[in-house]
Amino acid sequence: MRWWRGLSPMVRDAVGAGLLIVAAFVPGLAELGLQIGELHLHGATGLSLGLLVIQALALVPRRRWPAVSLAAGGLAWGVYQLGGYPVTIAGMALLLVLYSVGAHQERFRREVAAAGVAGYVALAIALHERGSTEHVINYATFFVVLAACWGAGAWVRSRQHDELRKREASVRLAISDERGRIARELHDVVTHHVTAMVVQADMAGLLVTADAARAADGIAAVGRSGREALTELRRLLGVLDGNALAEHEPGRVTDLVERMRRAGQPVDFAEEGGPGPDGGLGLAIYRVVQEGLTNAVKHAQGRPTRVRVRHATEGTEIEVVTEGSFRGAVVPGRGLTGLGERVKVFGGTFEATGNPQGDFTVRVRLPLGAGA
Repeated sequence: MRWWRGLSPMVRDAVGAGLLIVAAFVPGLAELGLQIGELHLHGATGLSLGLLVIQALALVPRRRWPAVSLAAGGLAWGVYQLGGYPVTIAGMALLLVLYSVGAHQERFRREVAAAGVAGYVALAIALHERGSTEHVINYATFFVVLAACWGAGAWVRSRQHDELRKREASVRLAISDERGRIARELHDVVTHHVTAMVVQADMAGLLVTADAARAADGIAAVGRSGREALTELRRLLGVLDGNALAEHEPGRVTDLVERMRRAGQPVDFAEEGGPGPDGGLGLAIYRVVQEGLTNAVKHAQGRPTRVRVRHATEGTEIEVVTEGSFRGAVVPGRGLTGLGERVKVFGGTFEATGNPQGDFTVRVRLPLGAGA
C-alpha cells in the first residue's frame, strides 16, 4: 500500500480506469451499471465500445482537471443513454467523477454545477423525445443520487479546508510567540555588543594620531560594518515583532560581493537571467550568498571563490564554490543549518559538499510560484 500511494494520482486513476474497462466485459459485473431512460434500442456496437472506454478514461484527470473529466465522462454517458445501448458498469465512473468535481474543483464551482444541471435537464428532455417511458419522479430521484455524489465531495473538501485553516492558525500563533521571544533575546544580547563595537571603533579612530593611515581605515571599516549590522538588526527586530515587515528588504548581492573583494577575498561573480525576485525570496537569495562568502572568508581567506546566481521562470539556482577550503567530512555549523532551514521554508533544496580536490560547494535551488 505504501508503494501504491507513492504513485502519481493520475497513474492510480489510470489503473482504476483500466480495471473498469476490463470489468465491462466480465459476465456478472458488466451489467451492474448506471442507466436512465430504459430505451434499449441497440445492441453493442463500435460506437458503444468507444463511449464505454471514454466513460472509464474520464477517471484519469478527475483530480487535476475535474471539470474536464465531468465534461468528457458526462457527455459520453449521456450519448450512451440516448443510443439505448446495453447497460455497462463503465457508467459507474460518472458517480466518482461527480464526487471528484465536488472535492477538487477550485475555480468556477457554481458555473460547473450550473452546466452539469443544464446538461442533465437536456438529457432528460432528449430521452423523453426518443420515447423513454420514465416518469418525472424517476428523473428527479436519479438527479438526487447524482447530486449526492457531488455533495459528498464538497463536504469532504469543506472539512479538509477547515482542518487546514485550524492548522495554519495554530502555526501562526506558535510563530508569533517564537518571534517575540527571539526578538527579546536578540535585543538584550546582540544589540548591546554591536553598539559597543561601533562606539569603541569610532573612539579608537579619533585616538590614532601617528602615521597609521591603514589602521585608521581598518577601524573605520569596523565602524561601517557595525552600523550596517545595527541597521539589519533593527529591521530583523521589526519583522520579529510583526512591525515594519515591508521595510525588511534584501540588500544587493553585488554590493555584498564588492565588500568581500575589498576585504581581500577574490570573488568571481556572475548573475544570469535578469533581476531576481524581491521580498522574502530575494532575502533568502541574499542570505545564501552571504553565508557562502562568510564561510569562505572564515575558513579559506584569500582562496578564489566562485558565485553563480541563475534566475529562471521556474526558480533561482545559487552556487558558491570556494577552492581548496574543504578538509575532511562536512559538519554543518549553525550557519549552514540555519541556511538549510531557511531554504526549506520556501520549498527549495540545499546542498553543502566537498570534493577530493578540496573545493567546498554550497548549492541551493529556490522555486518560484506555487512551489515557493
